[in-house]
Amino acid sequence: MEPVESIAGRILTLRGLRVVLDADLATLYGVSTKRLNQQVRRNRERFPGDFVFQLNE
Repeated sequence: MEPVESIAGRILTLRGLRVVLDADLATLYGVSTKRLNQQVRRNRERFPGDFVFQLNE
């Protein structure tokens, strides 16, 4: 597990919301970004509606 300071440094503010990018979460959990996103998609009912959002260009 990473120290709290390392995790806190990965929190960004986008559109007034505090967020952690999927790539950073995957690193924290020791899985690939693809695997993290697969699990979130497969288990949507376990997460609040505003837990995930996608950034577009």
